[in-house]
Amino acid sequence: MKKIILIVVIGLVFGSLVSGQIPMAALVKIVKAEDARAYDKTLEDLIKVPNSAVRLRAALAAGRIGSDAAIPLLSILLENDPAIQVREMAAFALGEIESIKAADTILKTLQDPKTPDAIRARAIEAAGKIAAANAKDEKAKALGEAVLDTLEAQEKLGARQNRDVILLALTAALRGKPTDADFVVAKFLTNLDARIRANAANTLSRLRAKNANETLRAMLLSDADPIARANAARALGAAEDKEALNLLLEAATNDEDSRVRVSAIRSLAALKDAKAADKLLERGDKLLKQIAIDPSVLRLLSKPVPSTKPLRNPVEKNELLEIATALGRLLPNSRNEKVMNFLDRFITIDDGRSAEIAVARMRVAPGNFNSRNEVKPLSNWRQYSTLAQTLGEFSKVEAKTDEVKKMKEEAPGIARLMAEAFAIDPSRETKNYVLAAPDFLQAFAEYKTEDLPKILRDALQNKDIFIRATAAGLLAEQPASKETVEALRIAFTKSLFSDNDYNDAQLAILDALFKLDKQASVGALIFALNASDYLVRKKAFELSNDKDLQKEFPNILKYRDEALSKRKDQVLLHTRVSGSKLGQLLNTDADYRRAVSRKNGSIKAVLTTEKGIFTIVFNPEEAPLTVDNFVKLARSGYFNGLEVHRVVPNFVMQDGDPRGDGNGGPGWSIRCEVNMLPFDRGAVGMALSGKDTGGSQWFVTHSPQPHLDGGYTVFGHVNNVDTKVVDNIVRGDKIISVKIIERGLPQRKIK
Repeated sequence: MKKIILIVVIGLVFGSLVSGQIPMAALVKIVKAEDARAYDKTLEDLIKVPNSAVRLRAALAAGRIGSDAAIPLLSILLENDPAIQVREMAAFALGEIESIKAADTILKTLQDPKTPDAIRARAIEAAGKIAAANAKDEKAKALGEAVLDTLEAQEKLGARQNRDVILLALTAALRGKPTDADFVVAKFLTNLDARIRANAANTLSRLRAKNANETLRAMLLSDADPIARANAARALGAAEDKEALNLLLEAATNDEDSRVRVSAIRSLAALKDAKAADKLLERGDKLLKQIAIDPSVLRLLSKPVPSTKPLRNPVEKNELLEIATALGRLLPNSRNEKVMNFLDRFITIDDGRSAEIAVARMRVAPGNFNSRNEVKPLSNWRQYSTLAQTLGEFSKVEAKTDEVKKMKEEAPGIARLMAEAFAIDPSRETKNYVLAAPDFLQAFAEYKTEDLPKILRDALQNKDIFIRATAAGLLAEQPASKETVEALRIAFTKSLFSDNDYNDAQLAILDALFKLDKQASVGALIFALNASDYLVRKKAFELSNDKDLQKEFPNILKYRDEALSKRKDQVLLHTRVSGSKLGQLLNTDADYRRAVSRKNGSIKAVLTTEKGIFTIVFNPEEAPLTVDNFVKLARSGYFNGLEVHRVVPNFVMQDGDPRGDGNGGPGWSIRCEVNMLPFDRGAVGMALSGKDTGGSQWFVTHSPQPHLDGGYTVFGHVNNVDTKVVDNIVRGDKIISVKIIERGLPQRKIK
C-alpha cells in the first residue's frame, strides 16, 4: 500500500496523463509474462513503478493473463492512480479477467459521479463482460442495472453525451442482457450519431427485442447510414416482425449496399413468410444471369448471357448463397418448380461445392434432385461435404409422399455406409475423404440409430485428429456406456502421445469423458494436468475444479496442487521431448525484442488475391506477438496459395487455414493480445476456438462488429478503399501471395 501511495504522489507531481517511453527491458518482461500467462511478483512490481506508461502496459498484461490475484492491485489503480489512462486500462483489464470479485470496484467506479468519461466507458465495458461471465451471481444483476443506469443518464445529457460511453454501454447491454435492456437501448435508435443508431439496432437484434419495431422500420426505410439500415433489418428479423415484410423485401432486392441486402435476406428467412419467395427468386435469377460462366452450362439458363471471360468465383455468389438459403427456409416441402429450377442451375454452376444450395434444394423438394442434373464423379472434398450435409438435412424433412417415405427408410443405411467409408475405413485416407469425414459422421448422427455409438467408437480409432474430435463430441451426446467410456479413455491416451500438431481431439475427448462419467475421467485428468500443452492443462484445471468431483475424489486436489506447484497453470518453455510445439513458449529474447520494437504503421502486408490487392497495416504496439507471428508465417510463404475458407457477408472474410476446412493451423498456438482497438470495418483479427487458441487463421471485418470488441485480438487494419477488395472475395478464392514490407515509417495514430 505504501508503494501505491508513493505512486500517487509522484503522479500528482508529474501530471495526470500517461507520458514517457517504456524501457525495452521492462517491455520485454511484460510481454514475456503475457506469453507465459504468468502473473507474479515481477509483473506486480512493474505495476507499481513511477513510470505511468509502464504501469499502464503492465495493467493490460495482468488483464490478459486473467488471474484473480491481479484484482486487488488493479482495483487500487482504478480507484487511485493519478493517470487517467492508467485508470482506464485498469478498468479494461478487470473486464478481461471477468471475475465477479471485481464487481464491487467496477460498481463503485460507475456510481461515482466524478468518474471521468474515459474511465466510465471502460468500466461499463468491464461490467458487461463480468455480468456475462457470471450470469447466475447476484452481483451480475447489479452490474446489469449499472449499465442501464449509465445509458439512461447519457440519454438525458442530449448534446453533452459521451459517444464512447454510449457505444461501450450498448455492447455491455448485449453481453449482460439486463432486464428491460431493450426499452433503454431503443431510445438510442434515433440518436444523431449514425454509429450509435447502428449499435443500438445491433444490440436489439442480439437481444431479440420486439419493442422497437416501428422505429426500426423507419430506420430501414430512410436511414442514410448503410450499417444502421443493415442492423435495423437484422433486428426486425430477430423480432419476427411480420409487418416489416414489404420493407425487408424492398431492402433485400433493391438497396444499393450489399450489406443491407444480405441482412434483409436473412431476416426474410427468419419471418418464414412464403410471400417473400417470388421477389427473392426474381433477384436470384437476375444475379445468376450476371455471372460469367462456362458455356457448357449456358443452356441451363432461361436466357443466354453475353459471352465474357469466365470468373471462377464472382462476387454475386455471396448474395446468391444467402438467397438460396432463404428460399429453402421459406418454401419447405413446397416442390416449387421455379425455385427448384433456380437451385438446380445454381448447383450446376457451382459444381456442387457449396452445401447451402443443395441443402436448400433438399428442403424445398425432399428426395432425389431433378433428373436433368447430370451425375458426375466427385473430385473435391467440398463436393463430398455437400453430399454429407444434404444427407444429414434429409433426416429432418417431413415425408409427404410414398417415394420420400421409402427414401427415409433407406437413408439411415446409406448414412451408415458413408460414415463407415469416410471415417472408419483405413484404406481411404485421401484428402477428399479425410476433410469430408466429420460431416458424414454428423450426418449419420442425425438419424439416431441404435448402432450410432459403435460407429462413433470405431471412428475414435481414426488417424485423423478431427475425425476423432468429431466422434468424441457426438459421443458426449449419447447415453453413457462401459464400452464408450473405455473407448474414450483409450483414445485420450493415444491422442495425448501422438497428436503433435493439433489438440482438438484431446480437448473433445476430455470433455466427453467428464460429461459421461466423472469417475472414469479422473485418470485422464491427472495425465492432462501434466501434458506439455498449456491448453490441455488448462482444460484439466477447469474440469478438476468441479466441486462434485472433488467431493467424490478428494485426491484430485493433491494432483492439482502438485501441478500448480510446478507452474503447470502457466505456459512453459518448449522442450523437444514433448514432440510438439502446441501450448508452449516458442519465442526467444530476440523474438520479444524484435516484436516490441516495432511501431504502428512501420510494417504492413500486401496481399495479392484473385480479386485484387489489399494491404494490412499492422498494429504491433497493441499486439506485438500476434503481428510477429503473422509476419513470420508470411515470410515463410505459409499463406501463399491458400483458399479463403470462410466468407460471411456483412461479417467477415477469413483465411489462414492450410487444410481449408476451418480446422487447420501452423502446429502451434499463440496467446491472445486483446486490446482496446475496436472491430470497425476493415479490422484484422485473429480467429479463435477459445481463448489463446490462435495460430494462423485471421479475418477482416466487412462492417463494425462491436460484440467482438475486447474478445478477439485486433492486430491490423485495412483501409476503406482496400476493404472494397475484401468485400469482393468469395469462399474458395485464393490468396496468391503475401508480401511483408517493413521500414521506419512515421507512427500512425489510432483513433
